[in-house]
Amino acid sequence: MLSLEWLEKSTILDLQQAMLEDNLTSLQLVQYYLEQIANYNPRLNAILEINPDALFIAESLDRERKQNGPRSPLHGIPILLKDNINTDDHMHTSAGSMALASSYGKNDAFLVKNLRHAGAVILGKTNMTEWANFMSETMPNGFSSRGGQVFNPYGPGTLDVGGSSSGSAVAVACHFATAAVGTETNGSILSPSSSNAGVGIKPTVGSISRTGIIPISYSQDTAGPMTRNVTDAAILLGVLSGKDSQDQATHFVPEYHDYTPYLFPTLLENLRIGVVKKGYYDAMHQEEQEQLAKAMEDLKTIGCSIVEVKEISPYQEALERDYLVLLHEFKSGVNSYLAKETTSSVPLDLSTIIDYYNQNRSTSLPFGQSLLIDSNQTQGTLSDPSYLKSRLQDLKYAKDEGIDQLMEREDLDLLLFAGSYGSTLPAKAGYPSITVPAGFTSNNKPFGITLTGKAFSEPQLIKLAYVFEQHTHHRRLPHLFINNQTTHETR
Repeated sequence: MLSLEWLEKSTILDLQQAMLEDNLTSLQLVQYYLEQIANYNPRLNAILEINPDALFIAESLDRERKQNGPRSPLHGIPILLKDNINTDDHMHTSAGSMALASSYGKNDAFLVKNLRHAGAVILGKTNMTEWANFMSETMPNGFSSRGGQVFNPYGPGTLDVGGSSSGSAVAVACHFATAAVGTETNGSILSPSSSNAGVGIKPTVGSISRTGIIPISYSQDTAGPMTRNVTDAAILLGVLSGKDSQDQATHFVPEYHDYTPYLFPTLLENLRIGVVKKGYYDAMHQEEQEQLAKAMEDLKTIGCSIVEVKEISPYQEALERDYLVLLHEFKSGVNSYLAKETTSSVPLDLSTIIDYYNQNRSTSLPFGQSLLIDSNQTQGTLSDPSYLKSRLQDLKYAKDEGIDQLMEREDLDLLLFAGSYGSTLPAKAGYPSITVPAGFTSNNKPFGITLTGKAFSEPQLIKLAYVFEQHTHHRRLPHLFINNQTTHETR
């Protein structure tokens, strides 16, 4: 029986084993997820589009498996993509914006090519915070003019869904697909993953190509896996990664094509974990503070030493407020994307996007576009002295004299934060993080912890997150599914 209960306990490796034993097909998986979407997406708004070829692709991959065996662990596995990732098919790529609602990507994004080569089924596109939450300072997490408001399935209308990869996180939590891909500039994978009891990896910038993704920042943008468990995140990360001739940031990255060897059941060494509470801890609810304390005790139990540190950098607060780099890089990046990577029949740039919103205020601009306007006032050439100085200060105070100096001084292996609260300085440094479920508050709000390391520390992050996950088993289904489980007969 293909049931929600069985899928909840299964990893991609379990799905592959079931397919190997002829107890499951890719077609059955796709059909199951489409039924989940039909039943629950109207209440949650997580899905924007479904690939009309998904069923045909699944059938073709099933036949290929019988003839030649699987291409990879992702063979026949349905994957959803955030709506800022290009696909060269029948689906639009709009960043949730009505201004791009009729726009198609000119080519598959590099990561999409990797997924197709691995045999994944691209099931559809997920809703998101419009323009990846770089449109207005008052935009709610998970809202887009094209898709409406994404709701958190653990408390629809009462709990924040997190953003900007909101639809991807909700889709994973609700079994709308086996896994999803999100993107992050600062917290956009970590925030919705931790808000929806998921696992999210924000990798080192450059680990995954940015080609074919609607950008915000050359310095900070990356795609990453969003899953229900660490095993699936590790598998998906390996497939998404790789050197891309069109993205120079990928050329200096170590080639890890398989992260599954780091899924050890126990830690083989003592890790020193630095806990940084400055800037958010006092504002946390008491129950969340208790959850963080419990997570720290669990980390000690599995073999970690916990070191409380005052701050990452004496400039931490100023760095967290400064987004000048993003304002400059957004105009340059989005104008380049609109000129080269869409099939729009009319010339597009940031100015025409702003004009569109001004002309369609009643339907497309409920929260304004202050960030778009501010970005458009920059030169767009990345030659402004204020931009250059801000970018260099980010590297100096967030990276060299920030995270690097702190970890060396305190002899730390990794850093620990609650949820996505500590995402800004690692984002400016281009460093990787992983979030993993760590409990729930009394009102059913998911609570996650985030582990952060220096560049290319993904193996260590995955290793510790997996041991923590296997020790605690905090992930659970949203309540709206408990009394509505559906089953399907399998061959």
